Amino acid sequence: MESGEVEVESIEPISFDDVTAEVAHSCGFATVEDLLRVARHGHGENVYLIRFHYIP
Repeated sequence: MESGEVEVESIEPISFDDVTAEVAHSCGFATVEDLLRVARHGHGENVYLIRFHYIP
């Protein structure tokens, strides 16, 4: 990534059931399983959907 900033638009607590194929695709993943394989860590009890964008 070149120099710039990442601006957080929103942070929303969600459940695992809210992690849909649409959410996975919008995050650049082919499947929900692919997303969770990368995103899941620790005990995995809390799930947050964080929306952000890059500002050059």
